[in-house]
Amino acid sequence: MKQYLNRQEAGKILANELHAYAKRADVIVLALPRGGVPVAFEIAKALQVPLDIFIVRKLGVPLHEELAMGAIATGDVTVFNDEIIRDLAISPDAIKQVINTEREEIKRREIAYRGHRPPPHLRDKTIILVDDGIATGATMRAAIKALDQFHPTSVIIAVPVADESLCQQLRLLVDEVICPLRPNQFYAVGAWYENFSQTEDDEVRALLKESYLG
Repeated sequence: MKQYLNRQEAGKILANELHAYAKRADVIVLALPRGGVPVAFEIAKALQVPLDIFIVRKLGVPLHEELAMGAIATGDVTVFNDEIIRDLAISPDAIKQVINTEREEIKRREIAYRGHRPPPHLRDKTIILVDDGIATGATMRAAIKALDQFHPTSVIIAVPVADESLCQQLRLLVDEVICPLRPNQFYAVGAWYENFSQTEDDEVRALLKESYLG
C-alpha cells in the first residue's frame, strides 16, 4: 500500500517531526542526490535553514548494478559490503573499475549541481542528512563515514521510509534517526510512494538555486 503521494509530501511530513531544529544557525540540511533533494528542499524550507547536497554513489555489482557491493561518497570515502563481495567472488580489479567510474560521476555531479559555489562549511554543524528512503543502507553509511571527517556537532538521519532493523543499526552511528514509516517487510523504496518518478538533474539544480536565493 502506498504511503506517500510524492517526495514533496514526504518532506513536509518529515519537517513536522524536525521542528525543534527550525531557525537554528548551526543547522544545515544535506540531501543525497538525486531523489533526496525534493524531500530535503521541503524540510529546509519549513525549518528555514540552509540546504545543500552531499553526493554518494552506489558501487553496483558488475552486470547486476542494482545490487550494491558498497558505496563511495564525497571526500573519496568508500564503504564495502564484504559479504556480497565475498559471496560473488568480485575481483579487486572489477571493484577498482567501478570505483573509478563512480568517482568521476561524483565529480560531474558536484559541478553540475553546485557549479562554482564552494561546498558548505560543516564543522560544528548539526547536519540533517536526507534521502527519499533507505534500502540497503550502504549509501547512508558511506555518507555518515564521510561526514565524520568534517567534525560536525551532530548528525540526524531524516528519511520517509526504511526497514525497522536498518533504522536501529543506523541509530548506532548517528545522534538521531527520524523515519515515520518503518515496515518490517521492506520492498523497494518506490513501493511506498504513489509517484516515484525519477528526479532529474534540472530539478536538482532548480531546487538548490531556489534554496540558495532564499
